[in-house]
Amino acid sequence: MEEKKYRILVVDDEQNIQKMIQRYFRLKGYEVDTADNGKIALETMTTKRYDVVISDIKMPVMDGTDLLREVKKQYPMTHVIMITGYVTLNNALTCMRLGAKTCIFKPIEDMHELEDAVEDSIAHLNRWEEKFKTLIHMKE
Repeated sequence: MEEKKYRILVVDDEQNIQKMIQRYFRLKGYEVDTADNGKIALETMTTKRYDVVISDIKMPVMDGTDLLREVKKQYPMTHVIMITGYVTLNNALTCMRLGAKTCIFKPIEDMHELEDAVEDSIAHLNRWEEKFKTLIHMKE
């Protein structure tokens, strides 16, 4: 049986951050796409299902909190990890209230914190998938 390849969407208007995260998680075996802002991310999500979205908060066109709100409304099983260089209590509380898995502060000097957050998200999704399979099996 082929192992499932998980999909991550990285949303950040800083190309160097996008590429660093994309490269890191591709090397870890994930399928990774990028978007420059929340509007482009939502358009991308209409054609592909993502397990995890990693999004900056402060971006042009559509910021990360608006993206988070829309992702949780339209794709409730998708986990969202917020990253920001604008560290405020308000940012952290807003992200938590809107359903972000966690909020990680830039600069991202140690990718292990982000990797741990992604792995926690995937583990959580796997647990739900197993519950759904059990329920389907019970109905048969």
